[in-house]
Amino acid sequence: MSRKWLGFAALVIIASSLLAVSSCGDPQELVSIQIQPSSETFGASNIPLIQDVGLQAQLTAMGTYVHPPVTKDITSQVTWASNETQVITITPAGLISVPGTACGGSVISATVQTNSDATGVSSSGAIVSGTMLASVVCFTGTGPTITIDFAGTGSGTISSSPAGLGCAATPGGMCTGSFPTGTNVTLTAVPNGTFGGWAGCNINSGATCILQDLTSDVTVTATFN
Repeated sequence: MSRKWLGFAALVIIASSLLAVSSCGDPQELVSIQIQPSSETFGASNIPLIQDVGLQAQLTAMGTYVHPPVTKDITSQVTWASNETQVITITPAGLISVPGTACGGSVISATVQTNSDATGVSSSGAIVSGTMLASVVCFTGTGPTITIDFAGTGSGTISSSPAGLGCAATPGGMCTGSFPTGTNVTLTAVPNGTFGGWAGCNINSGATCILQDLTSDVTVTATFN
């Protein structure tokens, strides 16, 4: 082989080596984020929202990289966010939970705002994000019924907390209202004359009647004089 061709072959080998080194030196680049699980549902249509409070699930963010291709756990490196915090809240560590203030769906996102490799070498500078859907099922069923029988010859009004029962008290009359299972209900009587007291309450104090942890229909008596 001539000296000319030997020189050309040497240049090709050197160029190939430089390209290989350059390729290996490219910063590792994050191209996508997948959140696991991809969806999470809390509660049920027959469970009151208040009973879902505190339910939790841990999310994991898996990042897919190139240079070289690899998928790894980046849960602690992403910025987590919920677009409906009244439905689902999330911690910086990716723990979602139900605050109990609203039902419905919330989009949870995991975002890396600076796309760089493990050594801090900046690559494309893109914002990479992944999402999942977390839902809280709305309560649609009806629960136990409270019936208030009115005794005495007087009159007044009855109200409840939470709302659900309210009416005017008339001699011989009655009032009803339904509440989710497990609810604590406070009834308040406002007499036009003298209030004679309650019967059938778990706790009663003056014009207040408290019914705790409703699991079945209940009847109480309010006396207006």
